[in-house]
Amino acid sequence: MQTLINNINIKQIGRTFGLLGLGILVLSLFNLVSGAAWLYSALFLMFSGIVLFSIGKYENTLPGIKNNEVWFASLTSKGTFAYILGAIITAFYVVIYWFPQYLGLHAEGNTGIVAFFDPLSVLLNGHQASQWFVYGTLYTISILGFGVKFILKYRHNAYQIVRTLSVMFFQLAFAFLIPEILAKLNPSLEYFAKDMKNIWPLNYYFFEDWHLKAMLSGGNLGMFMLVLGIGMIFIISPILTYFYGKRWYCSWVCGCGGLAETAGDSFRQLSDKSTKAWKIERWLIHSVLVFIFITTVAVIYSFLINEGKNDLVSGQNFIIGILVFIAVLVGVISKFFKHKLAKDAQKGMYISAGVIFLVLGVNLAIGNQNIMLLDSYSLRSWYGFFIGAAFSGVVGVGFYPLMGSRVWCRFGCPMAAVLGIQQKLFSRFRITTNGSQCISCGNCSTYCEMGIDVRAYAQKGEDILRASCVGCGVCSAVCPRGVLKLENGKVEL
Repeated sequence: MQTLINNINIKQIGRTFGLLGLGILVLSLFNLVSGAAWLYSALFLMFSGIVLFSIGKYENTLPGIKNNEVWFASLTSKGTFAYILGAIITAFYVVIYWFPQYLGLHAEGNTGIVAFFDPLSVLLNGHQASQWFVYGTLYTISILGFGVKFILKYRHNAYQIVRTLSVMFFQLAFAFLIPEILAKLNPSLEYFAKDMKNIWPLNYYFFEDWHLKAMLSGGNLGMFMLVLGIGMIFIISPILTYFYGKRWYCSWVCGCGGLAETAGDSFRQLSDKSTKAWKIERWLIHSVLVFIFITTVAVIYSFLINEGKNDLVSGQNFIIGILVFIAVLVGVISKFFKHKLAKDAQKGMYISAGVIFLVLGVNLAIGNQNIMLLDSYSLRSWYGFFIGAAFSGVVGVGFYPLMGSRVWCRFGCPMAAVLGIQQKLFSRFRITTNGSQCISCGNCSTYCEMGIDVRAYAQKGEDILRASCVGCGVCSAVCPRGVLKLENGKVEL
């Protein structure tokens, strides 16, 4: 009884700390508090509040599955609190992306919550804060704080502990601290030197002229970022995916995945497991990939047309090279990997290739400077607005309490689509099942954030090798019988 009372007290203290921290942020929005002391107090209170609440909730419980009452609490079962939280997060993202002036971002000098973060921004990068610095700081605090909660909750599973520590480290070091420090050490360099997610298609502007010029004129650091980015696309990423599946990125490194796994863990059971949702997912995410592929080709083509001086690397030859590449890629998949694809997946591959050939072929035939008779950079800006901002940010996070924690990863992320194709076709990673031990409890399917009906595979004793699987391993962690196991097996051609 005394232990229960102590746990309740710790939870209440944690909740109080967290609300106090959030309250200070609200006050800063109206310029009622300012200064480094208030800022660091707010960040400390929010982080320690999450940690103390998590300790009070899990410390004196037995290790094991901890998903009690998720279908009864309003917040985790799409009740009133869930809609309120979703509305708040969505509104926050809308303001961050399109109305930062309401947060206090002004050319003549910051006010409000943006100015409130100036002391930390000046310390790390030497400049006043932007709305993105505010966002990045809060994002990092969320992953670190809720990462501790996740570790306490899944402390019975060593894989979950290591994986969570990994995403916490990469968010803190590579996504937050290193880019800010680089900005302070290299104030004259362009943005490329401050963005460590330097891989296409996640970094959808990687091949834009300003970005390429910035890297080429950025000295040793610029050349390193250029070579690393290209190497990640064609060498490093495929090799890592071959050995470890897409989990090497989606579950161990990615900031979007990190937030989904930590702050979004309470909502993972809301992911739609229906066949209809699966069909929408496959068509939608690969449509986004085709869109970003075409816009990227269009941007490079325009760059070559406007500034290219080498006939060998002309815009026309570039388009021809892309068409040959697509033809060879589809041919290789059809010859050696077709049996790994369902009929609708094969159909989708041919339709996608046909769309690319149609769009680029028409352009090649009429010799127009722009793809589809539209300005290439306008195409890219459309992608940036609808996919890069509205989908990945506003919907991707704002809809956690309503659609689960991996909405963006599941339906829109082009990086997840590329890694998923590689995982499906030639990766060693798969989740093996022992069907004779399955009791059909459904925990695995319920808590799969990617909407995979894991139980259906387990009941038949089939290995799970799905393009959408991010290898989070939660299905295995919540299985009471040890039916599921994450393995790196031999590849069958």
